[in-house]
Amino acid sequence: MDFATIKGFKDILPEEVGTWQRLESEARRIFRSFGFREIKPPLLEKTELFTRSIGEETDIVSKEMYSFTDSKGRGLTLRPEATASVVRAYIQHRLYQKNPVQKLFTIGPMFRHERPQKGRFRQFHQIDAEIIGDSGPLSDAEIIVMAMSLVEAFGLSGLSLQINSLGCPKCRPGFKEKLKSYLSQKAIFLCGDCQRRALTNPLRVFDCKVEGCKQVVAEAPSILDFICSDCEKHFKALQKHLDSSEVSFALNHMLVRGLDYYTRTTFEIQTEELGSQNAVVGGGRYDGLCKQLGGPDHPAIGFALGMERLVALMGKDGTSESSGPDLFLAALGEKAQERVFQWANDLRKAGFCVEIEYDPSKSLKAQMKRADRLGARLVLMVGENELSSGKGILRDMVAKTQKEVGLENLPANIKELMG
Repeated sequence: MDFATIKGFKDILPEEVGTWQRLESEARRIFRSFGFREIKPPLLEKTELFTRSIGEETDIVSKEMYSFTDSKGRGLTLRPEATASVVRAYIQHRLYQKNPVQKLFTIGPMFRHERPQKGRFRQFHQIDAEIIGDSGPLSDAEIIVMAMSLVEAFGLSGLSLQINSLGCPKCRPGFKEKLKSYLSQKAIFLCGDCQRRALTNPLRVFDCKVEGCKQVVAEAPSILDFICSDCEKHFKALQKHLDSSEVSFALNHMLVRGLDYYTRTTFEIQTEELGSQNAVVGGGRYDGLCKQLGGPDHPAIGFALGMERLVALMGKDGTSESSGPDLFLAALGEKAQERVFQWANDLRKAGFCVEIEYDPSKSLKAQMKRADRLGARLVLMVGENELSSGKGILRDMVAKTQKEVGLENLPANIKELMG
């Protein structure tokens, strides 16, 4: 039997990992500057957490979740998104008692059984950030500014920020009724899924990527014509904060996030480089989710960023050359190899990346070839004569020069030579 990855799953190979590490490192740097702290919720949660928070009529719950029943009959699900898990942890551990406003982020894999396509897999990775405990437009603006700072730090271009307001439970019912009436008149132009959505949860029609459905919603009523005075005031204040921060944006009344817990502010950062799946960042406010999950009635806003899409946008299909070792220790003979192994461990403790040859029978020529393939910056050659004289031969693989170096206190000598 030939074993291979499951469809929609992908190995991240050693030559690719450098790109992923840089993304995570840059994200952590920016989050730290905005006062966010990292949280690591588990990959597996009770299925009910997602059916209750995301909504049973959403595609994620009805079609895409990886769910199963364990030996005790409990329904469990590999997390399809991070927000519900972060809010569950916020409630379970009463994080609000330590600080009324929590700013949290998490980085890791999510799972959805959907059609694999460019930048989208069945196991995918997200960078997720949440502000829990503040209801004002300033926290909306801060998290949007942070999301823009994040994608700009990754060197992406051709970006646009789209914003909308979904209203609140007070003003949304009137819009839903108007939208249902409109969609019923256009039912013949909708796909089968959207014909069902139009009856059960009409806002989901805005998420459909089918061209006919997109044309229908382009002429649909705008929710901005139905929002109450409080929601309108909130949305205008957000725009004012973005203007003062010199963040360009466009109003998009068709922007509706695909999960049921969203209220008021919703936003996407889009790019022209990914075709129809053009969103790099998506987020919004979800003021009722904490209470819905059995916690206090605390408001919140957050976003998620797809790492696979970022990697694809950064070129070379996300690959990057791994940096080679600082030093390769080439030993000739068993005695030299024994000493080299000791030196390698001392040098590693001193912070150097060091490689050695494991086979004592390998010739110097073979070892030099291996050092070159690894991309070693320097090679230290040591045999019986060098051990006797106390001086090894250090070759610079870039400059193609070599010199003698003292073997006594080798880590300090190498450190001085490398600057």
